[in-house]
Amino acid sequence: MTEHTPPLGLLLDVDGPIASPVTRSIAIPEIATDLAELANLGIPIAFNTGRSDAFLREQVIPPLLAAGLEEGVHVWGICEKGAVRMRITAGGAQQVTVDDDLRMPPAFGREVERIVREDFSDLVFFDDTKRAMVSVEQLTDVESGDFLDRQPALNQAIAAALKEQGLGYEWGDERVPDAEGRVAYRIDPTIISTDIESNRVGKDLGASLMLSFLAAEGARLPRTWRTMGDSRTDYAMADWLHENGHDVVHVDVRPSDGVPATPYPVRHHSSLIHDEAGAVYLRRWVEIARGAADGDGDLG
Repeated sequence: MTEHTPPLGLLLDVDGPIASPVTRSIAIPEIATDLAELANLGIPIAFNTGRSDAFLREQVIPPLLAAGLEEGVHVWGICEKGAVRMRITAGGAQQVTVDDDLRMPPAFGREVERIVREDFSDLVFFDDTKRAMVSVEQLTDVESGDFLDRQPALNQAIAAALKEQGLGYEWGDERVPDAEGRVAYRIDPTIISTDIESNRVGKDLGASLMLSFLAAEGARLPRTWRTMGDSRTDYAMADWLHENGHDVVHVDVRPSDGVPATPYPVRHHSSLIHDEAGAVYLRRWVEIARGAADGDGDLG
């Protein structure tokens, strides 16, 4: 693989654009094939996700290796919204690094595990692969509507546990400080889960980490960036890049929540969502990386 100035750099959320939110896996084989080709063509890629490193090692990395990921690629897993990081090579996942300052208190994790076990075990499971965050996730045999109907009660129980343990938190527009006036944590619901995390983590942290990783390896920065996700919080990747002087286009694969006004372009497919839309954009980026195209346009 020859080193050159990449035409693109990719910061990719995993759930939605890469992994199906239904199967929780890469359900479209071409996604893995195109990701491997992009990496092999010199495109730097970070999976900037709330998922654990275990999820990437089990669901994302094996298909990449099977697709022929080569030596010398610039690929990282930025997991748990920046609290956990690892290099990904042709040999698979490398050493995992955890930022201890971004860990949730262990006692709180045990309390959420108890809440799930006693009151919500028919709805969600406690994700014991998380190293820093605390996460509960919809069971795959539970209908989305049923999960979303009961998620507010689950979140209220989580908020009560934070209060009982004296932990200041934010949840949407609500801010509940601790006894010393601090708000250090955040409740972040998604369409398939609820994450509880340090409010210092986020997709913007992942973007800044990616730039530091490339700098540490002496890798050339891409001419432009593409970020892709399925929620409003994923826009923080593009926000950070734009604010720090980088050219960026964001792709929203679930625009039904509403596309905010941004100082950079936002793309979305006219009819496809989630990984079906993600697959279309990845194929277009392969064409750009091959030199066969000069932009991704609106793709409908």
